[in-house]
Amino acid sequence: MNFYPQLEKETGQIVGFHRPGSIRILSTNDRVNEAKYQLSRGGWHSAYMKFMNPDEIHEMVPYMNMDGIHGGIWTPGDGHTDPYSLTQAFAIGARKWGAEIYLSSPVEGLTQKEDGTWDVQTPHGMINAKHVVNASGFWGREIGKMVGVEHPLIPIHHQYLVTSTIPEVQQCKHEIPVMRDLEGSYYLRQEKQGLVVGPYERAEKMRLQDDWWDGVPPGFGKELYESDLDRIMENVEVAMERFPCVKDADIASVVSGPITYTPDILPMLGPMPEVHNYWCAIGFGYGVIHAGGAGKYLADWIQNGEPTYDLNELDPGRYGKWTNREYVLAKARESYGFNNLVGFPKEERYAGRPMRLSPFYEKLKAAGAQHTFSAGWEVPKWYAQDGDDASYKPSYFRTNWHEPVGREIKNTMENVSVADISAFAKISIKGNGATKFLDYMVANKLPKIGKSNVSHMLSPKGKVYAEVTVSTLSDNHYYVITGGGVEYHDIRWLQEHARNFSDVQITNETDDFATLSINGPKSRALLQELTDSDVSENGFKFMENKHMKVGGIDVLALCVSYTGELGWEFYVANDQASALYDAIMDTGQKHGIGHIGGYAINSMRLEKGFRLWGAEMNMDVNPYAAGLDFFIKLKKGDFIGRDALIESRKTIPTRRLVAMVVDTDNIDPEGNESIWYMGKVVGNTTSGCYSHNFGTSICYAYVPTYLDPVGSQLEVELVGKKYKCTIVEEPFIPMEASRRRMKKTVQQCMDEKRKEIGF
Repeated sequence: MNFYPQLEKETGQIVGFHRPGSIRILSTNDRVNEAKYQLSRGGWHSAYMKFMNPDEIHEMVPYMNMDGIHGGIWTPGDGHTDPYSLTQAFAIGARKWGAEIYLSSPVEGLTQKEDGTWDVQTPHGMINAKHVVNASGFWGREIGKMVGVEHPLIPIHHQYLVTSTIPEVQQCKHEIPVMRDLEGSYYLRQEKQGLVVGPYERAEKMRLQDDWWDGVPPGFGKELYESDLDRIMENVEVAMERFPCVKDADIASVVSGPITYTPDILPMLGPMPEVHNYWCAIGFGYGVIHAGGAGKYLADWIQNGEPTYDLNELDPGRYGKWTNREYVLAKARESYGFNNLVGFPKEERYAGRPMRLSPFYEKLKAAGAQHTFSAGWEVPKWYAQDGDDASYKPSYFRTNWHEPVGREIKNTMENVSVADISAFAKISIKGNGATKFLDYMVANKLPKIGKSNVSHMLSPKGKVYAEVTVSTLSDNHYYVITGGGVEYHDIRWLQEHARNFSDVQITNETDDFATLSINGPKSRALLQELTDSDVSENGFKFMENKHMKVGGIDVLALCVSYTGELGWEFYVANDQASALYDAIMDTGQKHGIGHIGGYAINSMRLEKGFRLWGAEMNMDVNPYAAGLDFFIKLKKGDFIGRDALIESRKTIPTRRLVAMVVDTDNIDPEGNESIWYMGKVVGNTTSGCYSHNFGTSICYAYVPTYLDPVGSQLEVELVGKKYKCTIVEEPFIPMEASRRRMKKTVQQCMDEKRKEIGF
């Protein structure tokens, strides 16, 4: 009888017996906090995890040295598999459904036909395929080159050793879980009556197969690399201390083979932006264990025209032409060496940076900008002034950027701030068919000439594929702005559907134009001093756009601000961008101008109820559940997803996005945390932060509709502790709350809401 308890799916109660799973060893306080952080985010997912005390671990693993062990995280659904047996099982299943498998059949060429299908050249002849999926492992770059794509992949040497029979293992009456000692940077599992020890050595010791950048040596297939135990002995010695039985064990074999890494370790899964009908399933640094889920995900997407659920972090479009060889090698080395590093929120990894720089980078860095990384771009997250601690101090709790962010928000509410938002993707759509095409792509009505609006591109099943800002510049000419992290994700969707329309030209202008925004009650006065155009309240209204001169420089200006305050965005050619920044800063001094980074902007957009794609909305939800009703115009005519939305309105939604205030202590929600009610997980946060304007933590969350009335009290789990949270009306603070013409001041609005919820 197997030793391990099986858990009832709904309640998590033990009802029987199960396979061993895996245990992550916690041997430091940071590891315990990391585990609590991850458990608080994993509770609303179906992959069950449980915190185990040292006694429970020792019962499962009796030959483990328990000195210094604080506990562990047990994942009963985890484990390991034999890749050869699994491959054979897949082959049997494929043949059952009519597949033909040809061994020793390297792809020698790929040619796409006019109908989008592919001619695949092999030694056995030509095969015409409806779709091509690159699932070729460490040959992934070579297949990519056949279609003109340079995939950011590099093989890495990974070694593990296998022992002969160990008496302690032989005498144990059950198979132990896969043990993951992140502090020692190795995993250990049972192999027959022995053990496997698989280290991840430090970055300076690990080995890249960088001479394979231009191609794998001909004939390389099942071969292994020559082993090098010296590289991993530091980790093996740690394993011997934790599992003393390994010390006297004989090494039966040492395996050193290639695993393929992307720069961030995550695989590339989905269609490529540059090439029609070419799909990726490459860069799986953890191997064949992902095969079943990855295969089904791709098969569903190929058959249904959209992914079944959101896995945007694996989208091949997160990389672009900026991912050169030097970047890939530097990041792969860092990622392998940091494989078992303690994971913090808002983590920064600096290898290979910087890559994509706005024209303002050096000036903003001199002004105290602390940058983060987004789709290759260096994006200011907060600004340090004299006396601030500007060091990198990641934490699960409020850290050194907390007060500076409050300072940026205060100045934006009272004066004017400037932000570098050049990472925004900028897409020009024009041609005689542009209006018909874009009207079909978005659920909102297209704005009139000189106007802009927020629109959503939906999937055929009515899920939120993307959120964009659409500006109509002239007849059949539109400017579409989207987030920097989804640049290629959104362009790919547009290009794929544009194939069904005539005379539509889509141009990615992201790298050609920089973007500055000014925000706050004094932004209008500042702008009026910099231009001869009328920017009065009637002369340049909210969500209008104009080509104009600012500081003598040609810009496309939009009256909009992601802070929710009065503001403008200026799109300017790169060679004129620095001069525009200087003009704004020089004139802005009398208006109290300051800088604002991404952390402060995020806090303010949450206060104003602005949704963020990838958080409050994505391919997991439809726009009604996300509260986007205002932007959906069913009566305008046909658009992608319209039929699905009409059908969805016939049923009552099971969950809805709500705004919450959270009663915390030196910690704030950020998204993905579990929401509890009456001892059960009932939902999840999407975004959260500390609201400096409101004076408390705030968040957005999806909860069941039976719990969504204003005033309902639930709990949010943060790093292992549950905090009271209360559903409130949104927004927390009205848009443009700092305008003098408002009847109520910001403080009055905040005081009323505090009184309403009992703060």
